[in-house]
This record gives sequence, C-alpha cells and structure tokens, in this order.
Amino acid sequence: MARDKGLEELIGNDLEAEQGITAKAMFGGWAWLSGGHLVCGAREDGMLARLGKDHDNWALQLDGVVPMLSRGKPMAGWVRADARAFGDDEIRQRLISAALAFVRTLPAKK
Repeated sequence: MARDKGLEELIGNDLEAEQGITAKAMFGGWAWLSGGHLVCGAREDGMLARLGKDHDNWALQLDGVVPMLSRGKPMAGWVRADARAFGDDEIRQRLISAALAFVRTLPAKK
C-alpha cells in the first residue's frame, strides 16, 4: 500500500509539539507512538486513530469515520478516518487529542 505524504505531514505537524512521540514506518504507512503504543497512523486509505474500547462512539458519528477493520472484523476502540474527516483540521486534531489521551493511560512498553 502506498503512503499518503500529505496526511503524514498534517499529522506530523499536529504532533510536533507533543513530548515523547516517536514515528516510524508501519503497516505500509507511517505511525506515531507514545510510550511504545500506537497513537495514530497514516496510509493511503486514511488515518488510523486508537481511541480505546468504548471511547470511539463519538467519532463513529462523524462523516468519514468508520471502525478500523482487521481481517474483515472491526477492532474495538480503533477508527479509520477518510479525507472528509482528516482533511478537517478540527476533526483531525480532535481524533489525535483523543488518541493521545487514551494511549497515555497505558503503561509504557519496555
């Protein structure tokens, strides 16, 4: 799967002031992590955000946001946003903020 450099730049800019964020190639795209946990990702097919189980209902009400699928099955707490959602600065930043808030509740990976 090809990478979406424009989406990578948007997310990278949104996260540049955040402490403890690392970025690396993952899943055919680019991913941002905090404490070793995936926060969000960018791929040709959209933006991935980890909101946490039972914390994603609000996001799924937004146009362009759907559950993340793995092998055809929805992954609880993970959403994928298409260009309608990630192209809106307010929505993208809200998804990223919610993902950061959730991931920062998890113990750091060693």
